[in-house]
Amino acid sequence: MSSITLSIDVAHPPRRSDVVESELQEAVSKVRNSSSLRVLKIIHGHGSTGKGGSSKDVVRNWIFRNRNRVRAVIDGEEFDLFDANTQAMRIEAGHFADIDLGKANPGITIVWIK
Repeated sequence: MSSITLSIDVAHPPRRSDVVESELQEAVSKVRNSSSLRVLKIIHGHGSTGKGGSSKDVVRNWIFRNRNRVRAVIDGEEFDLFDANTQAMRIEAGHFADIDLGKANPGITIVWIK
């Protein structure tokens, strides 16, 4: 990822939900207070069943509760050049290379911070 993106891994090793939420709060604050960061890539895993793990649920619920602080949320499954939010983010925030772009990765969430 580029200098406009902060990437955090809240799934490895597994953490309690309050720790994950604290890390999310800290990461969003870091992006908002940065002159160059605009995007937060959250690696939360997708659970051993492939249906979504507890970290993914914690992340998505936290984002929903804090949606006034984000411009767009792009589920990893939708993070693709053909997705409207991905296109808008890349145009406005800057084009950046990412290994998960176009991979339909359910273990990540991309957050475009206001």
